[in-house]
Amino acid sequence: MSPSGDEQLSANERGELAELRQRVHALESSGPPPRAARHHPFRSVGSVLLILLAALLAMLSVVAVWANSIVQDTDRYVKTVGPLASDPDVQKAATNRITSAVLAQVDVDALVKQLTDAASAKGVPPQAAKLLGNLDGPIESGLKQLVSGTVERVVTSSAFETVWVNGNRRAHAALDNALTGQADGAVKVENNQVVVDLGPIVAEVKDQLVAAGFTPAAKIPAVHTNFVVFESKDLGKIKSYVRVLEILGGWLPVIALLIAAAGVYVAFNRRHALIGAALAVFVAMLILGIGLTVFRDVYLNHLPSGVSEAAAGSVYDALVKFLRAGIRALAAVALFTAVGAFLAGPSRAAVVTRTACRKSIGALRDVTTSAGLRLGAVGRFVHRFKRWIGVVILVVAAIVLFTWTYPTTAVVVWTAVITLVAFAIREFLDDDGSTPSSTPSSGADAGAAPAH
Repeated sequence: MSPSGDEQLSANERGELAELRQRVHALESSGPPPRAARHHPFRSVGSVLLILLAALLAMLSVVAVWANSIVQDTDRYVKTVGPLASDPDVQKAATNRITSAVLAQVDVDALVKQLTDAASAKGVPPQAAKLLGNLDGPIESGLKQLVSGTVERVVTSSAFETVWVNGNRRAHAALDNALTGQADGAVKVENNQVVVDLGPIVAEVKDQLVAAGFTPAAKIPAVHTNFVVFESKDLGKIKSYVRVLEILGGWLPVIALLIAAAGVYVAFNRRHALIGAALAVFVAMLILGIGLTVFRDVYLNHLPSGVSEAAAGSVYDALVKFLRAGIRALAAVALFTAVGAFLAGPSRAAVVTRTACRKSIGALRDVTTSAGLRLGAVGRFVHRFKRWIGVVILVVAAIVLFTWTYPTTAVVVWTAVITLVAFAIREFLDDDGSTPSSTPSSGADAGAAPAH
């Protein structure tokens, strides 16, 4: 055993002791500690204002990216509205709308007159013919059941889903025009409404009615009935907002990130500022999520009469589905960032957590080293550049999240898990190349025993 007593320490403990000696030497040679910097209130206020502005821009960034994806990304749009084809409320609303459109083209009085004339031509007594003339109500009710049943079969079939998806895909360019005020195509703006023409579905229903034996359906002309995707009295303003957000969609996230970084940089305690910025973004996402729920109720309460509230709610939920996913993803990123910054601090809970993790990984490394594992040059490299390796891990995680097209909460969680695993591997590989002294000492004693 040497005078310093280092030989009884493990390799990890020897490395920590050497680092502590270097820090003590640096402190002793640096002279008296510098006087604490004076806290300027304007600097603190500026940091807070920048962080709050970054949180506000984060809200707008999520909405802008969503609006940009809905308008410019056809696949994204189809994924948004495609599931509506199998939504029961939407199917019911489409069935009612198409049924009304078909029945409006059928003249029940003419059908009754044809029936009466046919009965008279066959020599039916006048009294019986008169009774046939009073069948308007029953015939109309039966016709409605026939048409409604046929429409329901078409709407609930896979054929309707195919027509719906293909029609929306072809209409995506027209949706762009609708949101920018240039109505054209199958999707257009009419009376502050964004509507989809269901004429092809009416044609399919007409063919099935004819095939079922209802020959008067062959006389039904081409009918263009509209299904309302979105309706608002303030659609003109919404179009302007969407257009602005579309233009800023690619820049707002970058601007928000730079402003948040500036707010953290000018703060006196940057770690506290980072925690505050992350929590501010988390609260902003919480407010935005609540705002979407409140706006849904307001929107449904202001629907005009005759519009299915259930179907309108389903359409609203479908349109904001990916917006909600983006909100949850950014909230998760902010929360993980706040937790990570807290655990990197000097608080007792953070120190205990880091120490427990380091000791657990160190114990695992000692066990594997005792079993014959030698890290060699890899361990020395990791020990020398440990801090920079940690920076690289964080930078790579940030790049993955920032460049992912549409990150979800699952993507964020898995990125956080992989990042933690990477830090654990870094800690495991951290070996300066020295070996515990207890092993050679015990070996020497064992070799000396037979000599006695």
